[in-house]
Amino acid sequence: MDTLKKVGNWIIPKNPKAEDGRDQWPSRTAFLVAAVGGAVGQGNIIRYPSQVFNNIGLQWFIPYLICIIILAIPTLILEVAIGQVYRGGTTTAWNRVNRRLTGVGFASMLVSMTVVVYFGIILVWISIYFRHSFTSPLPWTGRVNEFYNEQVLRAVAPEQGDFYLTYPGTSLIGETVGWSAFVWFCIWLCMCNGVAMTGRAAYVTMGIPTIMTIVLLGRCTSLPNAVDGIKLYFATWNGDQLARGQIWQTACGQVFFSTGVGFGYYTAYASYNAKWANAVQDAVILVCFNSCFETIAAFAVFGVVGYLGINPDNTPRLGSFEIGFLTYPAAIVAMPGANFWAVLFFLTLLLLGISSTYPMLDVVATFILDRWGQKVSRFTVATCLCVITFLVSLIYCTEFGYYLLDGVDRWINNLTLVFVVWCECSFSTTVYRWRDVFLQTGKPAFISWNFGLFGGQIIGVVVGHCVSPEAGAGAGFGIFIVSTMLAALIAKTPDADVPSFWSRSSILKRVWFLGFYSGDQLRRDLNATVATGKNWSIPVFWAPLLRYISAPILAIVFSFAYPEFYTLRNDPVYIFGFIIAHFVLACTAFGFLLPRYMDVFITPETRKVGQKDYAPNVVLEPMGGDDVEEAKIEEHETKAER
Repeated sequence: MDTLKKVGNWIIPKNPKAEDGRDQWPSRTAFLVAAVGGAVGQGNIIRYPSQVFNNIGLQWFIPYLICIIILAIPTLILEVAIGQVYRGGTTTAWNRVNRRLTGVGFASMLVSMTVVVYFGIILVWISIYFRHSFTSPLPWTGRVNEFYNEQVLRAVAPEQGDFYLTYPGTSLIGETVGWSAFVWFCIWLCMCNGVAMTGRAAYVTMGIPTIMTIVLLGRCTSLPNAVDGIKLYFATWNGDQLARGQIWQTACGQVFFSTGVGFGYYTAYASYNAKWANAVQDAVILVCFNSCFETIAAFAVFGVVGYLGINPDNTPRLGSFEIGFLTYPAAIVAMPGANFWAVLFFLTLLLLGISSTYPMLDVVATFILDRWGQKVSRFTVATCLCVITFLVSLIYCTEFGYYLLDGVDRWINNLTLVFVVWCECSFSTTVYRWRDVFLQTGKPAFISWNFGLFGGQIIGVVVGHCVSPEAGAGAGFGIFIVSTMLAALIAKTPDADVPSFWSRSSILKRVWFLGFYSGDQLRRDLNATVATGKNWSIPVFWAPLLRYISAPILAIVFSFAYPEFYTLRNDPVYIFGFIIAHFVLACTAFGFLLPRYMDVFITPETRKVGQKDYAPNVVLEPMGGDDVEEAKIEEHETKAER
């Protein structure tokens, strides 16, 4: 009996508890593996190589590495740190940064909820290939395209109507529905019992695929003529492509999609960390592992590219689906032991896909538990979420599901995700403890400075698209410079202390408070928790990097998506995706302008936690159970007075 209990506890482990009563990861490794699993998915094996192939050459790594350093690492530090310090998922954590940012956290949760619904259907397609991988000869032999279109997608092509495209195929596809149920059952198993179970599952869904990827890497790079493909990847230079905006947009999109910033699962998972964990080091490890994984794994794809004699001169642009469901299968057919390699490849994709899916659903689960956890158990939440998500995903199991997926995915990734991360970078360093800035410098100066910052980005982007990029840059910088100079002149001179360099004159004091105080104070307050002992601290340049470099770059990238809508305006599925994307955008604006209506998503007794006024430069005490208890007491006293 004792042996059975031990086996049962190993299979379904109990969740350790932190000092504040919150579930906690059993180890730091469990958190890192689970978080890496969210980032490293089938996209690292099939999406990343397609982006590189379409921008072939070493020059790809210039925008790619810049995006990692300037965008991914700083934003990931922010998301991990606020989750760990403020002890909550995206909505709760952003509410505690500032009440007006509740909408940003809610929008991040909506991004994960939207993506996870259609992400599961990709796993269904992989499962269908996996099933057929046991058939000899492989059923796609000599008919790769036909098998993909007729046996896997079974999509019915749209027809041209008077103005809009119409989709005559609306029936559910039986096999797709069946595999979808199986996929969501697997996801439920990974998250049904809390972070201890999730951490245990992550060792399987990440560990096995990592080993399999190494095996595939060795096989694919040893294929005949594989070196030709590898030369395209790592020994070709096309510097003229750096002048095109497309390569920069593609690199930014790949870094976002690949690292997972903006999806919210880093914040949710970090909230289950030990409170004094090394958040900054964890963030850097997560980004570096993800980037190294996809960069190295791409050698396998380019080995296949060389083996098949594919290059940009004789092949149109490749998408991630073409790499995963056409290029790889075509190469596998010609390999000795084709069935073995097919099973290995599609099982790898399936496990990696599952490892990326349940973290996104865990974002929603954490949101529900943060708000209503005293009434429902995690098991109930996970079960209901998986059932509901499966039912909603049936719309993608139809004969037009493939087109709908592309219509929603395009706008969620190109518009919504970029906008959410822009909000994180901009507002976290602008509205955090904004009353300190307001009181020290005055209302007119505060408005003028931020009009220059945000107005310069908006007007600069509009002019850049309507006139020319040069004119847009001139307009944006011009508005920013004029507004910031005006703000510095009309501001009151702060009486609070400033860093030594900025104390040399009254103008510099004003500039410090207007332009740098909020972000630097956020850094100091987060460091009070995450930088204890020998932990890495958030560096002093982190906040200015987010506010003045990352955010403007994201504003430019965000603007690239809109012109594309004109060419797709007659397609209902793209219109549908466009509407969903803007609904999520509207949530951030609604939460910022009318924050009291977002209080419904925060537990009543903790709505005031972290929203107190403090004197300038006072470092806030790390949040813990005492803060929550104090907030509960205040809530009860308020009710008693009423």
